[in-house]
Amino acid sequence: MPIPTPIDLSNIRTIPIARRTNKVRVADFARAPKPDASFEDFLASLPNGTVGKDFTEFVGHVVESASAHRTVAIGIGGHVIKCGLAPVLIDLMERGILTSVAMNGATAIHDTEIAMIGQTSEDVAANLEDGTFGMAGETADFINHAVRPKEGYGIALGRAIAQADFPFKEKSILYHAARLKLPATVHVALGTDIVHQHPSADGAAIGSASLMDFRIFCAVVSGLEGGVFINFGSAVILPEVFLKALTVARNLGHQVERFVTANFDMIRHYRPQVNIVHRPTSTGGKGYYFVGCHEIMIPLLAQAILVTGDW
Repeated sequence: MPIPTPIDLSNIRTIPIARRTNKVRVADFARAPKPDASFEDFLASLPNGTVGKDFTEFVGHVVESASAHRTVAIGIGGHVIKCGLAPVLIDLMERGILTSVAMNGATAIHDTEIAMIGQTSEDVAANLEDGTFGMAGETADFINHAVRPKEGYGIALGRAIAQADFPFKEKSILYHAARLKLPATVHVALGTDIVHQHPSADGAAIGSASLMDFRIFCAVVSGLEGGVFINFGSAVILPEVFLKALTVARNLGHQVERFVTANFDMIRHYRPQVNIVHRPTSTGGKGYYFVGCHEIMIPLLAQAILVTGDW
């Protein structure tokens, strides 16, 4: 094929720049930081575009819903506990801002171990080599014996932590949920958690208790109209559970159409993108996706909520 003759640009049509629509404006630029600025000043200094605008807008949704005593529910993955963020979320629970918490099985394990010994998160690679990964007997025995087949997993485990003589229970989300009588649900996939490796594991009890928690979570989601659901760091389990709970609520005639969702995680994942942010809010709500380290984003969100609202 011969090389084509370069195109002649002499007849290109131009337009005045004043006629063009622009997405970036100086008026939306960030303000330079000041050493003596307050946190409110910091929030106001964020750029009024893209994620900066989304963040302050989302904070406003949380404050509005919480101030009106509507549902502000969260789901959390295990890394949130391992990053040491339980005190931040517990404070929001204490203030009545967070109304319920859902978690996967790994999160419940880390939360329990923190209450029990003030430590968690073993060296998986090292312990896998000799077959001791996940074989801590105290963790498995406590959790597996706490689970009751005719009540919710989260309720039973939170109550057991409350009744146990654990030195660090004040750092446990499940303990405070039980104390504050907030719905705390644990959504387990059998075979994914270290406690399932032990002879004390009762599949019938675990399955029944976690199924009860799914039904409790469906009740939480059925009251989500005008509220907020936030997923912190669960890439698979909670996005799937949330979608099923939402369809159950709508199938039973509950109006759950206009609400706000947000996903916070360190990278973008498929399921949170479609099952938290996009699909659930297609009827009139709005979804947000924020990418960043939990140990920065969750305290940032909590502080922004506190300084924006009147608590």
